[in-house]
Amino acid sequence: EYFYCEARACAALNHTNIIHIYTFDEIDGQLYLVMELADRGSLDQKIEQQGRLSELQVLDIGIKVASALDTALKHNLLHRDIKPGNILFNADGEPKLVDFGLARSTEADTEYDAAVWGTPYYIAPEKVKREREDFLSDMYSLAGTLYHALTGHVPFEAPTVEEVVAAHIHTLLTPPNQVLREITQPTSDGLMIAMAKTPAERYRTYDDFRMALEASRSQLLIGQLRAKKETGTVGRSWWRR
Repeated sequence: EYFYCEARACAALNHTNIIHIYTFDEIDGQLYLVMELADRGSLDQKIEQQGRLSELQVLDIGIKVASALDTALKHNLLHRDIKPGNILFNADGEPKLVDFGLARSTEADTEYDAAVWGTPYYIAPEKVKREREDFLSDMYSLAGTLYHALTGHVPFEAPTVEEVVAAHIHTLLTPPNQVLREITQPTSDGLMIAMAKTPAERYRTYDDFRMALEASRSQLLIGQLRAKKETGTVGRSWWRR
């Protein structure tokens, strides 16, 4: 049932950044799934190998995955387990959201148990408190995933799983640009809003979140271009002398 749940949920979605399911079935008691190839590792592996990703890379991933989650939401689906290990990359470097095994209709009456909590490092506070979840819970988890990729640190670190989970409710989140000063203010602010403790204080839609990330990306690129021009001007002035 878990297999068919994930396969059906994923196959119904058509988005560049959601892994495509071509077909699934059972032969002689053996379940099989034919899906799009995404063999360039996961975001989790990239963080482990590189320590952290560049701000521009993280913003690009966030923009695309937020759009993918918005498509899922329009099909009345929540992902419910957003984490770096569930974002894969294909040969073109495109992020692909996978593992809709915990997905559930937004119209379903959500009852919690340990098996459907998702991953403690990225879990939304309302899920910890066993309150009703919605797409804002997925948004929180995506922002937590981006936080990890951007800073090289999970949002909350503690010796035990119980303490990590409790921190999502009780501990103030350190802004990304206080973890690393080079992170721009707009990017830091955007993730902080998406990870607000109270769902009502987060972005109201995925479009709002995505547009905030796009604005941060534009400002970052403008800043980088300005820095390059200033460096070039200094070089030319020296040459003329």
